[in-house]
Amino acid sequence: MDRGEERAKHSENRRERVTAMIKILLAEDSKFLRMATERALARAGYEVCSAADGEEALRMAREKLPDLILLDMLLPKMSGPDVLAALQNDSLTKAIPVVVITGMSQKNAERLRKDGAMGFLEKSALELDKGSEKLLTAVREILKQVASERTRATTA
Repeated sequence: MDRGEERAKHSENRRERVTAMIKILLAEDSKFLRMATERALARAGYEVCSAADGEEALRMAREKLPDLILLDMLLPKMSGPDVLAALQNDSLTKAIPVVVITGMSQKNAERLRKDGAMGFLEKSALELDKGSEKLLTAVREILKQVASERTRATTA
């Protein structure tokens, strides 16, 4: 292995360790979407836990304190908007960034941002049936945004 290959391998290993430290909670009631998304995120090196309903999502958010929550809006037992409100009203979970993943149109995006969501991903735009690259790109961009906002908050 030459030096360039060694550096590339080292860089790849470091990136994998960094992503492995990032915990993502996925709240999605569709078993297929939950498993496909969970698998894609885990393969990319993220630590993933998932919930199939709103009550479980809220409980897991409080227990695991993830770095990011991907939240479906149409969940059984407790709806996505109710979970979002409960997360925002809990001092333990208020600072956790929440990104809404939904099949609903983006007309709700502004209201969801006002309610505390930091972002909005439309399921159809992610094209999960064609692979996970769009999802992973979106998650990377969101995590960059979270990191830069935290940096700004600590330097302000």
